[in-house]
Amino acid sequence: MEALPKSRLLRFVEQAMHLARRAVARYSSKFSKRRYTLHQHIVLLCLKVRKNTTYRMLLDELIEMPRIRSAIELEELPSPSTLCKAFNRLDMAVWRVLLNLSVTLLPTNGVVGIDASGFDRSHASKHYTKRTKLTIQQLKVTLLVDTRSNAIIDLHVTTTRKHDSQIAPSLIKRNTGEVAVLLGDKGYDDQKVRALANEIGVRPLIKHREFSSLHKAWNSRLDADLYGQRSQNETVNSRLKRKYGAFVRSRRWWKQFRELVVGCLTHNIDKAL
Repeated sequence: MEALPKSRLLRFVEQAMHLARRAVARYSSKFSKRRYTLHQHIVLLCLKVRKNTTYRMLLDELIEMPRIRSAIELEELPSPSTLCKAFNRLDMAVWRVLLNLSVTLLPTNGVVGIDASGFDRSHASKHYTKRTKLTIQQLKVTLLVDTRSNAIIDLHVTTTRKHDSQIAPSLIKRNTGEVAVLLGDKGYDDQKVRALANEIGVRPLIKHREFSSLHKAWNSRLDADLYGQRSQNETVNSRLKRKYGAFVRSRRWWKQFRELVVGCLTHNIDKAL
């Protein structure tokens, strides 16, 4: 009998499992209960984000997904609390390693756009946000996006109203090997950003705020075709919100940050299929 073709969802799970095996050991320690592997936890957490659902709903759907369970060697479904605890335990450093590995799945060209967008942090409970006096109800998420494949190379998340030009340096320094040309709008117009980029061999293509005719002249000399690729950032921001939700489900800020990194990882895996 001819084998059934693999669905996109199954291929996603297999790719996520492949990355998980490259990133972490099978178990967290020699004292682990060894009921579920770290690889299984990572794949299930990515699958939750990809399906934009809750732990309970994901596990309910997995009952009817024998091929998915078989792909990750999952003989018994965990409880929702087990997955929640796994998400709490998996450090941000692990998710960043996975994100870096996921970039290697996609063809990149080094022409990278930088742009920020807001993600709602009060979706789960407006009352909670008000009660805890969280006056900033959105997370500012800055993405580095490769314009060839729309791969998300890195991200910066903040709960404050930090200016774009203050965020850019750390992202540039962290990704010197991935960025050849940096595309940015007027929000990144800062000589310190340009100087840092030039110092590490990155060509900054950042628009100037037009305070004089000289600034207008500089902007008119920008490579319009190359700078136009910056619109890919807006495409990726839109895709993230449309497919995986424009809000974060977690209440604690450190879990919200992780949730967004998992979303970027999920985006890269999806784009690689």
